[in-house]
Amino acid sequence: MTTPGSGLPEDRSEELARQLNRECHCISIDADALRRELERDPENHDLYHSIIETRPYLFSASAVFVSRTDVERMAAVIRSIEEVVALPGYRETVLGWAPAIARIDHGPRGVFLSYDFHIGPDGPRLIEINTNAGGALLNTALARAQRECCDPVRQMATGPMDLKLAEQVFFDMFVSEWKLQRGDDRLAVAAIVDDQPRQQYLYPEFVLFREMFIRHGLKCVIADPSELEYRGGRLLHAGQHIDLVYNRLTDFALELPARDALRTAYADGAVVLTPHPRAHALYADKRNLSVLTDATRLAAWGVPEATRHILTSGIPQTTLIGPEQHDDLWTGRRRLFFKPVSGYGGKAAYRGDKLTRRAWSEIVAGQFVAQETVPPSERRLRVGGEEVSLKLDLRNYVYNGSVQLLSARLYRGQTTNFRTPGGGFAPVFIPDFSADTDR
Repeated sequence: MTTPGSGLPEDRSEELARQLNRECHCISIDADALRRELERDPENHDLYHSIIETRPYLFSASAVFVSRTDVERMAAVIRSIEEVVALPGYRETVLGWAPAIARIDHGPRGVFLSYDFHIGPDGPRLIEINTNAGGALLNTALARAQRECCDPVRQMATGPMDLKLAEQVFFDMFVSEWKLQRGDDRLAVAAIVDDQPRQQYLYPEFVLFREMFIRHGLKCVIADPSELEYRGGRLLHAGQHIDLVYNRLTDFALELPARDALRTAYADGAVVLTPHPRAHALYADKRNLSVLTDATRLAAWGVPEATRHILTSGIPQTTLIGPEQHDDLWTGRRRLFFKPVSGYGGKAAYRGDKLTRRAWSEIVAGQFVAQETVPPSERRLRVGGEEVSLKLDLRNYVYNGSVQLLSARLYRGQTTNFRTPGGGFAPVFIPDFSADTDR
């Protein structure tokens, strides 16, 4: 059996990716090219140096290698999830435990879903799904700034999308969201909204998105939700009517008081909000993984056997923790990872093999899921003259079921943290030897 598009046996393609992750220590990032990518707009004349000085571990200097087979396996899991999410039974189940605001449906799908995978011995396993995933424009700039560091890399692709078209693809996605709710009405003003946006680690990306919107003819502001007003059926910022909000908040149900104006405007359909509470409820609530790995329930909904197999083999078994599971889960904790149902970025998550009784009491008192542990694969690099092993995960940026961009995150510790020398976002290279299978 061959890797589609490569002419290589699957085991050779996968082994090559593993070998390069172990042995390729090249510095592939072209710093000058990255600076040019980040500072294309004169307004961003110092953005690169600001990132290097204040966020030194945002970008890794090296790439990650993934086989075409594993890329296609991840895409198959994503397609299978979309197939299930469309089912009435699934929606009834997950919206049943979601906040009431998640039942509002104005049409938009939600931009920048991320499907995050670890690659284990049996291939990619989905660890979690996130809404409002950060990093897409930063990773696009990073991927464009790569140089061919050695001969094998000259034969590799960088993902499903032509990087020259990335910005247009991303902008068109926002336009699609607008049209799903507003039809042919004119989109004029966008806002990028997060709590204290200048204090956010990924604030540089907010700047890039603002410039993207402006280059495509829109006005755009970066705002804290407390700066928004809702008057006369319109969402306003400093008196200016806001048509569309690119939502980067991690208060997924817009529950805090500072979101009152945004929440009411969204509920009334007075603003196009993307991503929105419904997207989080349908995809990113960790309880949903317990549904997606429940073969019996999936069969009862009429999910085909092939789809069920893709889901149950591609997603670690996940259990919604209730009192009846406490004893068994504590006994088997060493092979489990415990996550809060509305968590993100590994916050308040616990490794079972390091779990204390105090942490366990917090888990049973709260809303958590237990997920079968899938250790991340590794990338070996030279950092400061020393050879080190960094963990990696793979992020698929997805819209409407299609993968737009692949990226990796390199780190040490329990979760991705952007605090690791040599770590950070890294571009993904995919072996593709269709032109010469003997190389």
